[in-house]
Amino acid sequence: MPANQQEEFEATKKHGQAEAEEQIRLHSRVVDYAIREYPIEVLVEKYTTGIVDDTNDIFVPDYQRDFVWNPKQRSRFIESVLIGLPIPYLFVADVSSEDEEKDGRLEIVDGTQRIRTLAEFLQNELVLSELDKLALLNGMRFSDLLPSRQRRFKRSTIRLIELTEHADEETRRDMFDRINSGGERLNPMETRRGVRSGKFIEFIEAMAANPKFRTLAPLSPASIKRRDYDELAVRFFAYADRYEKFDRRVIDFVNDYIDGQPVNFDPTTDGQPLKEKWETMLAFVETSFEHGFKKGPNNKKTPRVRFEAIAVGTALALQVKPGLKSNKAKTTAWAYGADFNNLVASDGANSKPRVKARIEFVRDKLLAQ
Repeated sequence: MPANQQEEFEATKKHGQAEAEEQIRLHSRVVDYAIREYPIEVLVEKYTTGIVDDTNDIFVPDYQRDFVWNPKQRSRFIESVLIGLPIPYLFVADVSSEDEEKDGRLEIVDGTQRIRTLAEFLQNELVLSELDKLALLNGMRFSDLLPSRQRRFKRSTIRLIELTEHADEETRRDMFDRINSGGERLNPMETRRGVRSGKFIEFIEAMAANPKFRTLAPLSPASIKRRDYDELAVRFFAYADRYEKFDRRVIDFVNDYIDGQPVNFDPTTDGQPLKEKWETMLAFVETSFEHGFKKGPNNKKTPRVRFEAIAVGTALALQVKPGLKSNKAKTTAWAYGADFNNLVASDGANSKPRVKARIEFVRDKLLAQ
């Protein structure tokens, strides 16, 4: 490389480094925290005492997800404690409140499943199962252990990183988002409930609870627990509003749609037209599609891409022709045929052309009836 080009390259590199350093400084924040260590017995007591009236010292915030660990996961966590394996830190935050009874409580930022599992075990509600190293404990509860082992378990300590009262809600939610975005621990809707809680998310949950929707789109118990009904509902509204703008990554597309909702979203005003669109679409699907959103009469689960195509395509058709009449015989002729099934196959399902093609296929078929 000629000397003048080398000098230009070095100058550009230094300029880029300086800009990067400035960006780091701009977004750096000082997060005050302290490291605590509690015996399991004390930690569980702080969580369970006052839980009924929401005055417990350590609490699960509204934006946290439901308890989703299965028995094997819970049992393996207890096994890890029993054999002395290192346990990840729990993250909690000191929350300020004008209510004296709630001021100074600790909000769980990360560790809900661990502390609930410990409480369940000490309260004799968890039966250990599918253990490998401690296979002889399978089928046992806490009370089945020797008294000496019970005492040692309760004395075992768990470390916490406690954010001080100076850590605001934005910091806590940002931490929750980052902690839970590095693996497969949370699905998109669960993470959204943690980071984007508010009236619009509550509205989506209300729409997802519609009994007709759940009848037309059956899901497995595990999917229901993972809030897949919420995910289907929010995808419907996002695609129905702007499917032409979709570009490959569904999670970013849906998040952008949610972030575009009014900060003070009002279900009775902002939500009313959305609710009407949702309920009108469901009513039409009920009378037009023999098996609802399912592939056939014997299917017990609803494929996500099939739901999106039928739901959004139907909504778009009704938008063009509000008085569209249902014709189950004609709909059945194409809704369960090879052409449509190929469009909603999982392979390449979220490429931009396929998203557009499957939605418009349903729209155009309905308008042509």
